Amino acid sequence: MSLFSTPFDPTRDTALVTGAGNGIGRAIAQALVGEGVRTVFADISAERVSAAISACKKPDLAVPWIGDLAEPDACDALLAAADAALGGTTHFVHSASPPRREADHALAVDRRTWQQMHAVNLDAGFHLARELAKRLIAAKRPGSFLFLTSLHAGTPRNLPHYSTAKAGMAMLVKELAKSFGRHGIRVNALVPGAIAAGGFVADPALARHIPLGRLGEANDLAPMALTVLSNKLSAYVTGAAFVVDGGLSLTNWFEPPVLEE
Repeated sequence: MSLFSTPFDPTRDTALVTGAGNGIGRAIAQALVGEGVRTVFADISAERVSAAISACKKPDLAVPWIGDLAEPDACDALLAAADAALGGTTHFVHSASPPRREADHALAVDRRTWQQMHAVNLDAGFHLARELAKRLIAAKRPGSFLFLTSLHAGTPRNLPHYSTAKAGMAMLVKELAKSFGRHGIRVNALVPGAIAAGGFVADPALARHIPLGRLGEANDLAPMALTVLSNKLSAYVTGAAFVVDGGLSLTNWFEPPVLEE
């Protein structure tokens, strides 16, 4: 049997995906379920989660969870729900992120928007990963975590709350990979480009800057995500960041913002 035909072990592997109601998180969660992995679909929207699960090939393997990860108590509630539903989580994908608006540039973004962006991306990501790692270490089980960062972890985006949150996540991946590696827990990042999904409303004109000639779609990320998550296919990979952007990072396409409050 080909190694690529069985990237996961449905008898042992389970998953928790945040932001699973739409965009990239949805595509990855659905792909995991398609491989037979029982998966918690966590999102702030019950309607989105219901639609995402209904569209799965094996909806009976999907577990819904609704809550706002900007609230610290919600992270603990999600962990408890995952423990109850899965009995233990071996694979974690952190894709949740508040919507971003082009109007929230450096002179306009308010304190609440700044804090919410960091709370969901960075604070929740750290808390969930650490607590899941503690459970795996105690059980002496391997694991695989994947964070969705951004090209703008390293380049300005005119949205400082977003770029700094993603930059923090990029370093968090490295910190956790270094700390958890000896326990058999791998931590990596997927770095999307212009993906017309989730919180990103893509301007079709952006395609002219992309060497592959088109905007990305959420499903463009799922195969790479599953490859990196799989302990069979990527067993010796940790602390790495995989760019999936059609070549967009080879160009510099953003102009400075117009600083109007």
